[in-house]
Amino acid sequence: MTAHQETRPHAAAKPVRWAADAVATMREGARVRLDYSARSLWRVDRMIEEISREGPPYVAVEHVLRGLGAYAGEVLVRETGAEWWATGGEHWVRTPDGRLWDPIDEARRCFGGQGSLRLLCRDATARG
Repeated sequence: MTAHQETRPHAAAKPVRWAADAVATMREGARVRLDYSARSLWRVDRMIEEISREGPPYVAVEHVLRGLGAYAGEVLVRETGAEWWATGGEHWVRTPDGRLWDPIDEARRCFGGQGSLRLLCRDATARG
């Protein structure tokens, strides 16, 4: 028996790994440090915009966008006490107030010029 037991739900396993991979890739490839703060999402939005401006096909950046979306989800989890939910291969974040958020899809929308991970986090953390 180990002294440490995992307390995160099983649904968190993949997005947590995707987020960690994105953090490592950004640190090593782009020399950008991401610290899982809400403030860091401004930088993530800018990175996605830069990628989009270069004009790569979606399939070429699909995994990067998934990782950056998962990173934003992890920011939500850490900022709000939310948890990851998964069904049918899709992953969402459920905040303590019961709302569901899809940061991975929001990263895709940001790539298409229609979304913002920073604003998603702002809306998710807003008390209303």
